[in-house]
Amino acid sequence: QVQLVESGGGLVQAGGSLTLSCAVSGSVFSITPMKWYRQAPGKPRDLVAAITSGGSTNYASSVKGRFTISRDNAKNTLYLQMNDLKPEDTAVYYCHTIASSRIYWGQGTQVTVSS
Repeated sequence: QVQLVESGGGLVQAGGSLTLSCAVSGSVFSITPMKWYRQAPGKPRDLVAAITSGGSTNYASSVKGRFTISRDNAKNTLYLQMNDLKPEDTAVYYCHTIASSRIYWGQGTQVTVSS
């Protein structure tokens, strides 16, 4: 069984920074790709960033250059460093993975950026 637990959300002013963490239980973390998604009120859940087991990364165009996804396989933890935050980054952020053909989501962490 895989469990994902996000933390690190909060309220920040525009231009500020936050780092989200996603702790992953189970022994599959080091071999599975991981993703961060976000969902703003009334909008669909969108992909923010992805990282492969080997560390290759991809970003949505809206966050490229401001957000950095990383992983620490020794700690079974996924990170999202978010800099130069904008009000439009306000959303619930979720980590996601697929392991043994099953999809797993965390419970989400709220990020609110004030103008």
